[in-house]
Amino acid sequence: MARRKVRVAYIPNDSTRKTTYKKRKKSIIKKVSELTVLCGVQACAIISSPFDSQMEVWPSPEEAKQVIDRYKNAPVIDESKNVNQESFLMQRIDKAKDQLKKAP
Repeated sequence: MARRKVRVAYIPNDSTRKTTYKKRKKSIIKKVSELTVLCGVQACAIISSPFDSQMEVWPSPEEAKQVIDRYKNAPVIDESKNVNQESFLMQRIDKAKDQLKKAP
């Protein structure tokens, strides 16, 4: 039996919103935990909420800080290797023009 599609929109009722927040927060933390176990990657979750005065940090603040520091110290990706749609199409057009010039 398929689940019905959930409409993603702001929940105006405070108690319903708080309940939904708690359920979803729990499922997000579970998913991050599963990701670290199944794929062997480092991950963390930091969740800030108007319902709690403190932020929720998973797995621990120290381990989350290590993951964040690793992210900050990671080398910058070479942007020249990234291609957007416009540059891709321009490359294809140039290549087609060159092929037409070579054609008899």
